[in-house]
Amino acid sequence: MRAVVQRVTRARVTLKETGEVTGEIGTGLLVLLGVGVNDKEADADFLAGKIARLRIFDDAEGKLNLSVTDVGGAVLAVSQFTLHGDTRGQNRPTYITAARPEVAKPLYDYFCEQVRKLGLKCETGRFQQQMQVDFVNDGPVTILIDSEKKF
Repeated sequence: MRAVVQRVTRARVTLKETGEVTGEIGTGLLVLLGVGVNDKEADADFLAGKIARLRIFDDAEGKLNLSVTDVGGAVLAVSQFTLHGDTRGQNRPTYITAARPEVAKPLYDYFCEQVRKLGLKCETGRFQQQMQVDFVNDGPVTILIDSEKKF
């Protein structure tokens, strides 16, 4: 399971076709989440815990020492299978390592529930929909996390 985690002052996800806002937060973390073919609930548990404890918010001295939990922030989790895109052999990505929707959606939902169980508000996009994500990356601070610890 892969995540792109961005510290934000605000973030919102809107369905492209209808304009419906499905999730919106103020201060917190925008999490783009890609589920891989071999991912299990343990991968989601690892990522949810890591993201909740990730110290990427400024303390009183301006050091990255506080977590989203510490600052009372929220999470906006957006599914994004393209995080498993492989461009090593060509210019058009292949997505053979991305989980099929019937596997990915339950794990995405499980991840969101684990984030909530850790005491965080977790807003979401809409799985398998064309979405537009609007956000202000604060810092900018962007962190890549992989449950297999590839990076």
